[in-house]
Amino acid sequence: MQLRVLAVDDEPVALEVFKAVVGSLGYDVTTLSDSREAAQRVMTEKFDLIALDVLMPLLDGFELTERIRASRTNHSVPILMLTGSDSVETMRRGYAAGITFYLAKPISAAKLRGLFKAARGMMLQERRRYGRLPLRVDVECQVGNKSFKARSVDLAQGGILLEASGEMAEGDIAEVKFALPGVRQPLKLMGKVVRKVLSEGMAVEFIDPEPLERAALHHYVAAKTGE
Repeated sequence: MQLRVLAVDDEPVALEVFKAVVGSLGYDVTTLSDSREAAQRVMTEKFDLIALDVLMPLLDGFELTERIRASRTNHSVPILMLTGSDSVETMRRGYAAGITFYLAKPISAAKLRGLFKAARGMMLQERRRYGRLPLRVDVECQVGNKSFKARSVDLAQGGILLEASGEMAEGDIAEVKFALPGVRQPLKLMGKVVRKVLSEGMAVEFIDPEPLERAALHHYVAAKTGE
């Protein structure tokens, strides 16, 4: 599956150039000229990198970056800021808002290719963290003093979706224990219930997995996705 990139700029020519160059590298590029629409899209759609301009009407690049970092879906996505200003203050404001990379305009094809080559590892990591893999295993759960069993629906490097019925509520901190196919020892992780999915599903986001659990999740997801 192609890595997804969102580009936001109120200059149509800049968007066309960006899409032509980045698309030629094999990425699926979505372009938007309205930063308000971009702020809405990042709340519901997952991207692997977001590129944005600084000076835009309605929401500028700093405000849009803050919206992205506040979203559930894209809060850890790499963000590339493109700007016609090369001032230190603009750069500082960008990094303070949460950007990952910074390029001053005019943007050459060579600069874009070089940046995407350097960023690809981060983008793949983001895909593995949030890419969902079907997984149907029994999961032992504990929330406070309450213990129960659930059935998993799917798994990502950053969390697991459970059929948990009414046993969990959004905001709960849960310990989950489950076995991965091909992994000798069951994984035991702490997680936070971040949202309800459909009628009975609960999405649990892992909290600071131990190195062994983190490595097991990484290798399992990477092996299944081929990335």
